[in-house]
Amino acid sequence: MAIKTITKYICSECGHVTTTKTGKCPGCNAWGTLEELPEAPKASNALKNSPHVKIISSLDVKAPERISTGIEELDRVLGGGLVPGGVTLIGGQPGIGKSTLLLQAAGSVAKNYNAPVLYISGEESEAQVALRASRINTASEKLFLYSGSGLEDALSNLDREKFSFFVLDSVQAMTIGNETGWPGTISQVRAVAQRVIDCAREKNIPAVMIGHITKDGKIAGPMLLEHMVDTVLNFSGEGYSSYRMLRAVKNRYGSTDELGIFEMQEDGLAPVSDKSGLYWNRDDSAVAGVAMTIALEGNTPLAAEIQTLAARTVFPYPRRTARGIELNRFQLLTAVIDRRCNISTNSHDLYINVAGGLSLQDPSADLPSCAAIASALKNLPLKAGTCWLGEVGLAGEIRPVTRIDLRLKEAARLGFHTAVVSSKEKIKFAGIDTLRVSHIDEALAGLLVKS
Repeated sequence: MAIKTITKYICSECGHVTTTKTGKCPGCNAWGTLEELPEAPKASNALKNSPHVKIISSLDVKAPERISTGIEELDRVLGGGLVPGGVTLIGGQPGIGKSTLLLQAAGSVAKNYNAPVLYISGEESEAQVALRASRINTASEKLFLYSGSGLEDALSNLDREKFSFFVLDSVQAMTIGNETGWPGTISQVRAVAQRVIDCAREKNIPAVMIGHITKDGKIAGPMLLEHMVDTVLNFSGEGYSSYRMLRAVKNRYGSTDELGIFEMQEDGLAPVSDKSGLYWNRDDSAVAGVAMTIALEGNTPLAAEIQTLAARTVFPYPRRTARGIELNRFQLLTAVIDRRCNISTNSHDLYINVAGGLSLQDPSADLPSCAAIASALKNLPLKAGTCWLGEVGLAGEIRPVTRIDLRLKEAARLGFHTAVVSSKEKIKFAGIDTLRVSHIDEALAGLLVKS
């Protein structure tokens, strides 16, 4: 009796698999996204040729020699540059600047290494890419362009010349002839990505693929796509701002804590050197409810301005609103101020905001948040030229933070003359005065300026 095969369907938006083809995906409720899932190839019985286990300590492994893109911010997020044989996937909103960034990187590699670089464009014509390259001044005799959607034809150029690096724009626009479906379908995206990965490994050259994102901010295509590549980058930015942020979501060759910031200009994307200036306007006027801190994004110290507003309310349940700091964390710190510092918060609506749209996950934001809350409730400004660095516990104790010397060095560079830190901090940097405190009540004493 023949075994009946079961046809499965997969959602191109969320990757949900079902045995029933319906108009709406049961997983994400998107319409018209279910496609037939191709049958997986049968695994061959190759026990005789299977590799033997080896002792890790006996393996001779060398750190990969990276290729610099010539863009410092991009290299830092990648972990030092592109790795030969490594594949990077970069995703972002339409028009955010993904193609511009990679065209700049391709032109820079071609110029600095005097080595040919291949840019494969499946979405734009030759004229469009050439016009952008001319505008951002990346045109080079070593920068080659292939415009078309046929992946095999594009990659065949790698056999004709020894390219040092290639870019695919984008993985959803390319097709492979022996695969069914339109460009961007599950089967095509998976096959295109696998072919690019195989080609990069075979030629031992780095490859970067551009990926579209869905309305939820996830890279479009099968969920397997992000697992297949070595590095996944997220390129984001607000529509009203010219600044763009680059973060690593996954990185097999480096850290995922780094943050790269660029400014979109007429001649392309320019790295931002003074990142603290984006989130601090350097206004020296003393305002109640404002406290400064030095937060860390990876290894990058950023000056963050935390603002709190306290407004009296007649309702029995005062409102708590937070932007840039987790709401639950804000409510917890408010309770600490109320209980440990004897400052009543029950009669005020409290609003907290991190200026510039910065989102803080760093525990060092606890102490400046508490200082800003107390300052707003007392309607007394904090002493000017002071930054606050510390984690606050439920007992009101001030705990140490990581990389304190790096934070203090940045604070001194920006002109702060005093830093409020935990009494348990081990500090080597001596370029700024430190006020060591062990409790939040002690930290606030004497730093609220009475008018």
